[in-house]
Amino acid sequence: MFGRLGSAVVKHPVVTLVTWIVAAILIMALSPSLNTEADQGEFLPSKYESVQAMKVAEQAFPQKEDTSALIVVKRTDGAPLTEDDVAKVTAVAGALPKPPSVTGILTGPQAVAPNKAIQIISVPMQGQDQTAQTQQSDAVKKIREALPGQLKGSGLEAKVGGDVAGFVDNEDSFNKSFAIVGIATAVLIIVLILLIFRAPLAALLPIVVIVFTIGVANGLVGAASHLFGYSGDDSLGIIISIVLFGIGADYYLFLMFRYRELLRAGDDSKTAMITAVEKVGEVISSAAAAVAAAFLVLLLATFGVFTAWGPSLAIAVVTMAVTSLTVFPALVSLLGTAVFWPSKAWKTQPEAKLSRGLGDFIGKRPIAAVIGSLVVLVALALGAPSFKADYDFQAGFPQDTESAQATKDLQKGFPPGLTTPVQIYLKSKNGQALTQAQLDEFSAKAKSVPGVGAVQPAVPGQKTQAIARVDLLLKNNPVSNESITLVKGPLREAVHAAAPQGVTVYVGGNTAIFADINNVNNRDLSVILPVAALLIALILALQLRSLVAPLYLVPAVLLGFAATIGAAVYIFQGAEGKEGLVFQLPIMIYLFVLAIGTDYNILITARLREEAKEGHAPRKAASLAVQHGGPTIMAAGVLLAGTFAVLGLAPVSILQQLGFGVAVGIMLSAFVMAVFLVPGITALLGNKAWWPGHGGDPTSPAAPEKELVS
Repeated sequence: MFGRLGSAVVKHPVVTLVTWIVAAILIMALSPSLNTEADQGEFLPSKYESVQAMKVAEQAFPQKEDTSALIVVKRTDGAPLTEDDVAKVTAVAGALPKPPSVTGILTGPQAVAPNKAIQIISVPMQGQDQTAQTQQSDAVKKIREALPGQLKGSGLEAKVGGDVAGFVDNEDSFNKSFAIVGIATAVLIIVLILLIFRAPLAALLPIVVIVFTIGVANGLVGAASHLFGYSGDDSLGIIISIVLFGIGADYYLFLMFRYRELLRAGDDSKTAMITAVEKVGEVISSAAAAVAAAFLVLLLATFGVFTAWGPSLAIAVVTMAVTSLTVFPALVSLLGTAVFWPSKAWKTQPEAKLSRGLGDFIGKRPIAAVIGSLVVLVALALGAPSFKADYDFQAGFPQDTESAQATKDLQKGFPPGLTTPVQIYLKSKNGQALTQAQLDEFSAKAKSVPGVGAVQPAVPGQKTQAIARVDLLLKNNPVSNESITLVKGPLREAVHAAAPQGVTVYVGGNTAIFADINNVNNRDLSVILPVAALLIALILALQLRSLVAPLYLVPAVLLGFAATIGAAVYIFQGAEGKEGLVFQLPIMIYLFVLAIGTDYNILITARLREEAKEGHAPRKAASLAVQHGGPTIMAAGVLLAGTFAVLGLAPVSILQQLGFGVAVGIMLSAFVMAVFLVPGITALLGNKAWWPGHGGDPTSPAAPEKELVS
């Protein structure tokens, strides 16, 4: 099948390219944009209490704030606020601009800290869509512009903090980060491929094709989101780009290394490309199928973000696979050997001492290769059980911004939980109005709930008196692991126990949402990992015609997943002393290491089978597979790991952790598992690795060892 595909593409490259360009333009022009949601709580199933709390809030507070800014005012000399100061702050609040989306600007004596160190001006805002977020950002900027003039000569200073202000301050960090990462990724791919082939055209070709493929994939994903009615989050587009740059560069190298190998063996340019597509087509299609299947398993997740990622990433991967087997061969067939200009290295056999030496070692000492690999992987995997999730996004951003400084000032007078209170909704079971006695009873009990620093006065519902809200201010950072664990267990239990007779209590707010997300993540990973493993095993069994090979390939991939998380734990929780790792890290490692890392196992196993079919004994086949396939895998591994490692250049902790974790995982997949562990085990098992098929049966008599080609 792939021979016929290669022949059709190579014989009709112009038709192939014109068809692809027309299709790409139509898809990008006509497809709608992906549906997106900004609120993490929107992705939780309705059975979770934090979601139920949101529903109750909607019944009673139709004008409720969706977010807020907090203006923190203090004296410039650090002295306690006087009555005149409080009066001045109250007057300033009344004079501040009130742009669209701002529902009020609130302060007064009640907003003064007990120790009089600071006074708060609350700026509640409405809206969660893109337009509202833009208006909220503009509102923060206008308020910041107005404050210095209003406070001039008063001996007071103010800083604007809160969620919206944090977004404004950190947006530049994110934009700069992604600009740096995008440029660095493109430069890295170009430089590495330039070093491999020493040819400018060969280095630029994948960048151009991958960029167009990303546009096509985004169009298809947008159409699918509207057709099937799902929404993603703002990060999905970035993830699709990273995935396609990674696997696109990998598939390009798979094809080009085999093409160059055939040229060196004496084939003409067109014959070499047709044969390369035939040989590599099965590997790329199997790898893409395994990755797409692993992504589609995310449909089993209960967290809405992941269920949107699944089909979107699967569509993107399949699109890249089609591009790799049609567009790349068509372009290279038009260019011929000029793609390697000005280098002439494609004409000669290199010494390739490294891959030859590795192959010889594995062929002669497979037990040592297997044991050494397992020692490395198991040692790293032992750190995985210590993984702790971190939901404090703000702590990962630069701490010299105005919003970060406002948070620090805020904590001089109020509990840390003021910025993100735990919102308790009380609802009368009989639909009658809640009495003041019931609210007072609950508030009194809530003061003694573990971890609660203060209890705000009850706020009656705007639409019904049968519902009221009581905000609990936590003593510790409300998005810390400690607070999330508290809300997930002891606080919820204590609050429910404190409910007055005839009243139902719902625990809501961001801390409660993160607590439920934590539960959902744990549940989803426990379902996704085994199902993905079974699907990958099935695909490997079909591709290799073997039931034995998947029995060691899949556990190897799962061990690599655990080792990657363990490595991140050792570095960030151990060496750097962080409270935890970004909570998305396990699912990101699942996406990029377990799924994409399978490519390398498929490539080396296909090469092992190919060498066995040529009549080589198992250990010799392992040696030759590493010699011939190792350079491709190592080059692809370095390239893919490098694209993630550049995230370390970003001044944002979340991106640094993701970059490090995925880069380490890819390197383990490529260098430890694909080069040492899998060939070593296959060499030890011999032809049993291909049972019950005949993948290891020679199709020709044993051939003399051929020259190493890389």
